[in-house]
Amino acid sequence: MSDIISNKDRIILRDLAKKQLEYAKSDENADTIQNWYRHNACEGERPMVHLELWTFQDEVIPKRLRCESERAREIESALYRNFLNHELFHDDFPVPNYFPLQKDIHLIPFSMKVKKTQAQGSVGHKFIHYIHDLEDDFEKLGESKIVNNKAKTDEDKQFLENIFGDIIPVREVINCLYSVPTQDIVHIMSMETMYIAMLDCPELFHEMMKKYTADTLQYFRYLESEKLLEATTFSEDLGQGSWCFTDELPKKNATELKTTDLWGYMDSQETVAISPAMFEEFIFPYYKEISDNFGLLSYGCCEHVHAIWESCISKMNNLRKVSISPWCDIDYMAEQLRGRKIIFHRKPSPNYLGVDKVLDEDAFREHMKQTIKAAKGCTLEITQRDVYTINNDEHKAKRYVEIIREEIENGW
Repeated sequence: MSDIISNKDRIILRDLAKKQLEYAKSDENADTIQNWYRHNACEGERPMVHLELWTFQDEVIPKRLRCESERAREIESALYRNFLNHELFHDDFPVPNYFPLQKDIHLIPFSMKVKKTQAQGSVGHKFIHYIHDLEDDFEKLGESKIVNNKAKTDEDKQFLENIFGDIIPVREVINCLYSVPTQDIVHIMSMETMYIAMLDCPELFHEMMKKYTADTLQYFRYLESEKLLEATTFSEDLGQGSWCFTDELPKKNATELKTTDLWGYMDSQETVAISPAMFEEFIFPYYKEISDNFGLLSYGCCEHVHAIWESCISKMNNLRKVSISPWCDIDYMAEQLRGRKIIFHRKPSPNYLGVDKVLDEDAFREHMKQTIKAAKGCTLEITQRDVYTINNDEHKAKRYVEIIREEIENGW
């Protein structure tokens, strides 16, 4: 891929950087940021609302692109992602006053690089597994590998700064500390193999989880010793369509930070079919050991956390956000979280926005009324995720956010 940016493309990118900065400096954005600080402290006056863009961005971003080179179009797309929610949908997306550049640092568990085949023109994919029987293949589990491509990060930063660094700063970020053990496991073995291993060779399964946990903690210590951590107290990505705004974690520089100064994120969607007792025995001890290394924790994705709330998730002492997915018992979880300093992070069903061409406003209003009624007395956050098409109707998506706000205004 060519790194040459033409004069024409350079002007386009600089204009977009100016536009982002203008939005970032607006009074509306300043109010949004202050609302996020109060919300994450469980002191907000209203629920925060976000429509996650990335799953349907191909219907929104490409038609706006004017750059010619592939590299310039990638940067142009990234700039749009920094403010399009604010511009199009008027949700609570906070426009950053910098261009975030993700540091190229990660852990490859067991040194098994994820391999998959992708369905053409679709999000569908299949993982190519290394482990087919844990007992037979256990010796394949190698030492996890830490990848720190600092040269690439430095090169990318300089490249971006040369284009628009005089307009908006380029800031290296790591976002939250992201650890999803069971997802990493099913990347190297099938879910069926994982489930069977818990029954057929439980000792080896525990050994695998112990090894994964030890390697993860070694990776955390590496990030600390190499001064690679970055504060997660502003608009860093917390995962699941949320952000890290907080005054409860240190705003230190990288030379002083520990992982206990940062937000962390974990989930375990892959274990929804095992019993709560099996989760408590085979999974939770390792999740708890890893999560204890975070300052604050956001937990959960699509799994129904109510099944393991009392025995497991409620025991994570630094828990601040918990995902309430469409498969969750919202009344039970609201009862558990009401009055507590843990955010009820609701994920509405994506079907209302993503299936029909015309939005069924009445049906969606009823869906939101259920959430708002159930979550009374909780700190409520609403993130719409997993919408893979809006049928090329941006107005429908904007109206969707408006309805959420209207129902909050009427019922909260």
